[in-house]
Amino acid sequence: MVSREIRERAKEIAEEWGYLPYMLERYLTLWGESETLAFLEACESPIPTAIRLNPLRASPSATIERLNKKRVYLEPIDWLDLGYIADFQGLSPGALMEHMLGHYYVQGVPSMTVVEVLDPQPGEVIMDLASAPGGKTTHIGQRMNNSGILLSIENDRKRIQSLESNIQRCGVTNSIVIRADAKKLDGISIEPDRILLDAPCSGEGLIPIDSSRKTSKSMADVRYCATREGDMLEAAVQKLAVGGVLVYATCSIAPEENEFVVDNILRNHPEMEIEEISQNFGSPGYSQPYGVRLDESLEKTKRFLPHKDGTEGFFICRMIKGGAQ
Repeated sequence: MVSREIRERAKEIAEEWGYLPYMLERYLTLWGESETLAFLEACESPIPTAIRLNPLRASPSATIERLNKKRVYLEPIDWLDLGYIADFQGLSPGALMEHMLGHYYVQGVPSMTVVEVLDPQPGEVIMDLASAPGGKTTHIGQRMNNSGILLSIENDRKRIQSLESNIQRCGVTNSIVIRADAKKLDGISIEPDRILLDAPCSGEGLIPIDSSRKTSKSMADVRYCATREGDMLEAAVQKLAVGGVLVYATCSIAPEENEFVVDNILRNHPEMEIEEISQNFGSPGYSQPYGVRLDESLEKTKRFLPHKDGTEGFFICRMIKGGAQ
């Protein structure tokens, strides 16, 4: 229950910064005023461009040399093997020949990190749910070195076009694109070794990239997204092979779409366990968001936040499926 004091302060801050009041009520309850203001200020700053080099098309050293000659300056990201912050000096990242040839993929730092957390291995069977436009699918194929089987699941016919285009551009040859609803996977008889679900969400973490998200979603939208995400995660859990790894991620900062969704899965599936994320990034997830006590293991999940990490907001959870059903 939001106090009257928080509700009134939320209205004031929301009007000043151009947000819907319900968003500020949640931020103030979650973080307090000082951190909330730091978040709002960070969302006014642009996110640095990041790219992932693609050794399926060209050696990383050759790509770096070619980009340097065009005065594109790259800064390596500590926990990402082939991820770089890229200063294009005013050039369009998608207009260079190296991009058209698939030598690199323009991709946010959190999106690259999701695949690193999944840790795909050559020869495995891996499923990427809601996979368009293909950033993570092409990253997974790259990490698998085009061996094994990569099932790229997407339900939107128009988005499949961009997915297939990026798969071809990046030289991924072990991917099978399937048009299917990620909430209904019964028709696919394969039990994957790993599943990635970067779920369609409210996008509340994308405010630094798209300021319209300050006012474009209602609390009803967040609840709708959370229900859909829960259905997708449930389908993924049931499809995953015993001993398999499942990574759940969203570009939302809303606990309703993240910790609450995962907590529900843990309650209904004792065979699922959250694993520690070995990569050193972000901050821990919440085990008591808004004062609601959830599973303590949710502190093993990770969050990217604009005011702490200089990125868009993101949530990442890695789980493993044990044998107890």
